Amino acid sequence: MTRLIEFVIALALVLALFLVIGLVLPSSRQLQESIETNRRMTIVFDTLNNVRRLKDWNPLIPSAANELSYSGGEDNTGVGAKVDFNSANAAWGQGSWEITESERPAPTGGPGKIVYSIVDKRMGTDKRSTFALEPSGKNNRNVKVTQSYEVSYGFNLIGRYAGMYVSRHVGDAVKAGLGKLSNMLATVPNIDYREAGSTLSDLKIVDVPAEDLLVVNAGNIDRNNDAIKGSIKSNQEWIKRVMDANGLVAAGPLRIITTDFGTEKYAFDVAQPVRKGSAAPKADAAAEGAAPVTPPSAPVASTGELKVTIPSGAPVEYVRTQARKSAYGSYTGYMSQLDNQRNALRAWAVTAGHEVVDRPYESWKSGVDGAFLEDGKFDVYWAVKQ
Repeated sequence: MTRLIEFVIALALVLALFLVIGLVLPSSRQLQESIETNRRMTIVFDTLNNVRRLKDWNPLIPSAANELSYSGGEDNTGVGAKVDFNSANAAWGQGSWEITESERPAPTGGPGKIVYSIVDKRMGTDKRSTFALEPSGKNNRNVKVTQSYEVSYGFNLIGRYAGMYVSRHVGDAVKAGLGKLSNMLATVPNIDYREAGSTLSDLKIVDVPAEDLLVVNAGNIDRNNDAIKGSIKSNQEWIKRVMDANGLVAAGPLRIITTDFGTEKYAFDVAQPVRKGSAAPKADAAAEGAAPVTPPSAPVASTGELKVTIPSGAPVEYVRTQARKSAYGSYTGYMSQLDNQRNALRAWAVTAGHEVVDRPYESWKSGVDGAFLEDGKFDVYWAVKQ
C-alpha cells in the first residue's frame, strides 16, 4: 500500500511539473529565414502572389497536381486566392494556403508583402506565413525575400511542447523551400514586364484555334535587317505560288516562328495562315480596280484539313495545328526588339504558373516592311502546357 501511495505521489508530481513547464512555455512560436535573388521585384512578387506556383518550391504542400485544387483571387492571384490539398501522404494530409494580404511594391520601388493563412494537420492555430520583399544589394538591384512562420498554441500544453521542435519540423522545410524558390527564380528571364512605359501590353492567356499554315524553313540568316527582310520576302513568294496554285487566301497576318535567336544568326520559319478562297480571282481583277483582300488580324479557325498540292521544287510545307492555349501579348516597336518581348512574355507566363512549350511566334500585323519601323505592330504568342 505504501508503494502504491508513493507511486501516486510521484505521478502527481510529474503531472504537476508537466503543467508548470507547459504553462511557462511560449503560447506561440515564430521563425524566419531569408534569401536574396537578383530577379526583378515584379518577378519575385508575382511568383509569390500566385498560389499555382507554391507546389513548385514549397515543401509544406504536396507537389502532385492531382492532389491540389485552386480557387479565388484574380486568376488565382492576390487576396482570396487559395490552394487546397488532399494527400494520401501522411506528411501533408489535408489543408490549405490562402492569401489574406497582398501589398504590391510601388512602381517607383519599395517593399512588398504577401501573407498566407495556413490550415494543416500540424498542431496549433492561427498559422500564417508572411513573405516580406525588400530591395537590396548595389543600387537596390536585388530583392531580399524573408519568409516568417507564426503559429499559436493557446492553452494547449501538448502544442506548447510541440512548439519546442517547430524550428526543425517547419523551419527546415522553410529553409529548403526558399532555396528551391531561389533556384526556380533564376530560370525566369530577368525582364520587368510591368515596367512603366513598356511596349508589351495586354498580357493574358488566350485560346488559339486549329489553323492551316503554309510554312517555309528560312534556315540560319545573318542577324541584320536587310538579310532577314530579304529572306522573308523571298519565302513569301514561294508561299504565294502555293496559295495561287491551290486557290487559297490569307487567313491572318504573316507570322515568324523563332527557332533560335543567336548573337550572329537568326533561325526561323516563315508561316502564312491560309483558308480556301470563296472563288478564284479574275486574271484582270487589278485592271478592273479590285482592291486586294486584307487578311484577318486575328487567328481564323480551320474548318477542316485542306488538300494542298505543293508544286515540285517549292520548299513549302502544309501544316495543320491543333487548338491550344497560349500566352499572348501585344507589342508596338522595332522588329529588332522582339526577342526581348518574347522573353518578357515567357517571364510573365511562368510567374503566372504556366509552362511554355513549343516555339514562340509573332503575327506581323504591319507587314514585312512596316515591321522594321518604330511603330511596327505585332501579336506575340507562346503556347503553354495544358
